[in-house]
Amino acid sequence: MQKPGAGQGGCLLRTYRRRKEKPQGVHSSGRVVVVKVSFFRSRHVLLAVVLAALTLIVLVIYAQACHNSSAMQSSGSVQLGTAVAVEPLRDDELYTQILRSEFEVLTAEDAMKFGSLQPSRGRYDFSSADAIVSFAEANNMQVRGHTLVWHMQLPSWLEDGNFTRDELIAILKEHITTVVEHYRGRVSAWDVVNEAVDDDGSLKDTIWLRGIGPEYIDMAFRWAHEADPQAKLFYNDYGGEGLGRKPQAIYTLVQDLRERNIPIHGVGLQMHVSVEDHPAPWSVALNMALLATLGLEVDITEMDVQLQDGSGTMEERLAAQARVYNDMAVVCRRSSACKRFIIWGVTDRYSWIRNAVNEQDMPLLFDKFYQPKPAYQSVEEALGSQ
Repeated sequence: MQKPGAGQGGCLLRTYRRRKEKPQGVHSSGRVVVVKVSFFRSRHVLLAVVLAALTLIVLVIYAQACHNSSAMQSSGSVQLGTAVAVEPLRDDELYTQILRSEFEVLTAEDAMKFGSLQPSRGRYDFSSADAIVSFAEANNMQVRGHTLVWHMQLPSWLEDGNFTRDELIAILKEHITTVVEHYRGRVSAWDVVNEAVDDDGSLKDTIWLRGIGPEYIDMAFRWAHEADPQAKLFYNDYGGEGLGRKPQAIYTLVQDLRERNIPIHGVGLQMHVSVEDHPAPWSVALNMALLATLGLEVDITEMDVQLQDGSGTMEERLAAQARVYNDMAVVCRRSSACKRFIIWGVTDRYSWIRNAVNEQDMPLLFDKFYQPKPAYQSVEEALGSQ
């Protein structure tokens, strides 16, 4: 895989040969055939010109984005972060040593989700989330809150309840206000709404969309801002990293929020990928540049790179994994909009992938014995040259 700017920005114009067939009911020497052939050829030429023009436009935009971001990057550096699980934070000394030595930003992997914080209605349990925030403060780290509004990992009382629209609005407002006020001044950024866009670009069918309507997104951002005006507020999602239907839908969503002065400050690109299935670096760079035109920050928020679909020896797959990490870290470093590069976990020993797909994998920077992998060196190279 080539890095951004190394020739991946072009696209191939494929030439399709139309099979020569004698038109039905027309003599081969007739004038009409000449007109038809000329028409077909003209259409092919026009299509080639249009595709070439579109390709040139994309390349110009991408080149300009790279130039602008390189020129502006001196205004700040990219912070390396990770998702944190509270159990090893409390019980595993090697885990905490790596956190202290390697990372600047911590995201609560599960401890700040709705079901963890409010297991029964009106009763909050901040103990696990508080442990993460206290550890970060003791070690001069920033905290990213994850997540205020999601349709998964909800408590049973909420999923099984038969609530009216007004009741759901009250529940969501009370939860967001209570949580954000609890960490006011201590959590620098929040993933306010998580994964609200479906793969086809429509809003995902969730308890919040069914029960409240699409305006739940506006409400969530407004309530979070009221609870802590200094915290940066993000929309966070998977599958929106490059170009395509879903990234376009996310762009349209946040553009609409900005135009209506809804308080949103950034977009989180999750980046759960694999060695064989990941977006092209140039497409991520272009997407970041487009979102940046809206005045938004664009962080990579949950990156991991699975090996299980790769081919070759383990050494070859680890090298491929390192290239993916390096490519995305370079894209982030080159973008003035990308301030944080966050890995979804510290060590393969505790990665969520094992439970999610029921497969052993090695998606992170440190292996299960806490040894740095080639991916670690690749990220260090990419971000260490800031």
